[in-house]
Amino acid sequence: MHYALSPRTFFYSHYFHLGLRFGAGLVGIIWFTLQLSDMHTAMTVGIGALCTALMDLPSPLRHKLNEMTASVLLCSVVTLLISLCGPYYWLLMTMLVLISFFASMMVVYGKKSMPLQLATLFIMTMSMEHQLTPAQSFLHAGLFTVGALAYLAYAMGVSWLLRHRIKQQVLAEALFELAAYIDIKADFYDTRYNLNEQFNKLVRHQALLADRQQASRDLILRAHNNRKDAIVVQIHVCMLDLYEQVLSTHTDYAQLRAHLADSPALASLHGLAYKAARDIESVAYAVTRKRASFPSISYEPEMKAIEEQLVQLQAAVDAGKPAQEALAVLRAQRNKVRAIINMIGELHVASQRVYDSTPFWKDADMQPFLSQQKYELQVMLSHFRMDSPIFRFSLRVSLAIATGLLIGALLPYTAHSYWIVLTIVIILKPSFSMTKQRRTDRIVGTVIGCIITAVILTWFNYPAVILTALVLSTVATPTFVYLRYRYAAIAVSVMILLQMNLAAGSTLSAVSERLTDTLIGAAVATVFSFVLANWEYQSLPRLVRRVLEANLRYMQASFELLRGDCRNDFPYRIQRKGLMDSLADLSAAMVRMLDEPASKQRAMEDINLFIVQNYLLVAHVAALRAILRRHVKDIPADEVNAMLAHSHRQVCRTLTEALARHGMTATVVLVPAGAGEAPPPASVAWSGWPLVQRRIRLLQADAEKIIVHSEAIERNVSREAE
Repeated sequence: MHYALSPRTFFYSHYFHLGLRFGAGLVGIIWFTLQLSDMHTAMTVGIGALCTALMDLPSPLRHKLNEMTASVLLCSVVTLLISLCGPYYWLLMTMLVLISFFASMMVVYGKKSMPLQLATLFIMTMSMEHQLTPAQSFLHAGLFTVGALAYLAYAMGVSWLLRHRIKQQVLAEALFELAAYIDIKADFYDTRYNLNEQFNKLVRHQALLADRQQASRDLILRAHNNRKDAIVVQIHVCMLDLYEQVLSTHTDYAQLRAHLADSPALASLHGLAYKAARDIESVAYAVTRKRASFPSISYEPEMKAIEEQLVQLQAAVDAGKPAQEALAVLRAQRNKVRAIINMIGELHVASQRVYDSTPFWKDADMQPFLSQQKYELQVMLSHFRMDSPIFRFSLRVSLAIATGLLIGALLPYTAHSYWIVLTIVIILKPSFSMTKQRRTDRIVGTVIGCIITAVILTWFNYPAVILTALVLSTVATPTFVYLRYRYAAIAVSVMILLQMNLAAGSTLSAVSERLTDTLIGAAVATVFSFVLANWEYQSLPRLVRRVLEANLRYMQASFELLRGDCRNDFPYRIQRKGLMDSLADLSAAMVRMLDEPASKQRAMEDINLFIVQNYLLVAHVAALRAILRRHVKDIPADEVNAMLAHSHRQVCRTLTEALARHGMTATVVLVPAGAGEAPPPASVAWSGWPLVQRRIRLLQADAEKIIVHSEAIERNVSREAE
């Protein structure tokens, strides 16, 4: 279950606070307008506020101002254009299709532009039913703009006052997702769970975790100038270090289960991981409540059980029994888990201290860690080609809306074309899987919302009840729109139907008509989801190449750090983020492909294994860092660096070969300057030598497997294209 759906955390999440901010602003603006004017004017002003509120998301203040200002300007222009074209049917139809196309093209600017696209299409559909004179059109657009500007001023003021609180909430969400990630890792120690299925769950959750960590970076690392911000920065940095430590715990779980199947050690390791997840959740919960966090979980029983098991295994080894491998594996996992527990302790401490300045990289350029977005016209124009998924999506939306308008005009009953169009706009998304999910949620949500509204209007038709239901649905709509869209669909249906009842005195017949229009719109959206469709398998070669390129850059930065060529781990962190982002994109594409028709699914097993192998390379590097830190005493630097250099050449050559088979050329330095070709020594009298050797062997073996799976993906997709 999502953390924000738990009663314990729901009221502290940024989702609930967004709903409160949205509801208070929208209801407040409408109420204030009603004191000065009539209901029609208040509803027009309220629609302006509603469109701007769609852009009211957690974001840095400067970005929020730019995004919401763009929404105000664009939606005001669209309102005016549609209102002016209203009396001329064919001109109106043409304008609706053109605006639909260009609004959908805005998706080219990424996820941040999706709410803007929705706001533009929403106000387009809400304005198409008006028959206004030019003077009335300008007045209507002016009232809309007043409402939009009022909400802009309100939202910016509240966001400025709560800027630190929003950072805490977004950081807490990233911590909750990290705890969920560790919960999945814990089940690797439970023999009841299939290892392959657990890897699938882990990789899929990693995409979500990467998204939440990026949201945290974008808010926290852009501006951190006061003592309060210093705390969230430190917690954020500790969280990322803890995440790397968690990655380093990867081991050969099949071997671990085989060696320790009959011992209580597996249950103890599972218990430690489960407690670690709860410990991280306690930090996240404290952050949401603006409090310092203190350790309250004891790991002693499980650690004591593991120590006893180690003593037994050591006794077996001393007695000549073949338990050496089991002893080494368990000891290594014990050390890694202990390091994680210590780092969670640092996470608690980070929430307690008050710093005079931000304890982060001084004078470092944070831009590589942050989301970069260029809203340039040339970016959109470059996608005006038939092989562009965004261009095809825009054509698809335009054709679907044109069809919805035609059906609305031909239906024998009093259809509301704008409701059909609005349903199409909400359901039809760039990917088939998103469209499929939205269609189900929209239909189910609308049916339930219509039933709730019918019950209210039939048996509880009192002003106080209607007003209470309207306020609650207004708060619930933005709260659940990014959390559980089905709940948002229920709330928005109740909200709009009750608003129509207040504004125009609509009856129960309007409820049934809206339900029919929703089903028609859903049917149109479903049909057009197959028109000019962009199937996920078509993007696989590009996504695979991105992963290979990112992995090469990551390996270069990793080995420079491991060998000591670079004392600052800043470049390493940047390249690790880049690799994780590319893996998250590929993983998300694979998950979306699962919702597509079976005939459009390609190389599913190889994609999954390719993602897992790249993930394992990151885990091996994290483990190497942990080993070198743990065995730093008397380290033979020359011999270790020779081994690392040799491994670096092998791994990078392997990844370069994989890229070459995809028609790409590596752009990183593959061989360290001055490194010889002689292999490293076979053995060195140093406690960490066998551990480093073993981890490097695993690193090289998993790199070789990447070639196999990347080739299989390329071959499968290419064969279908021929």
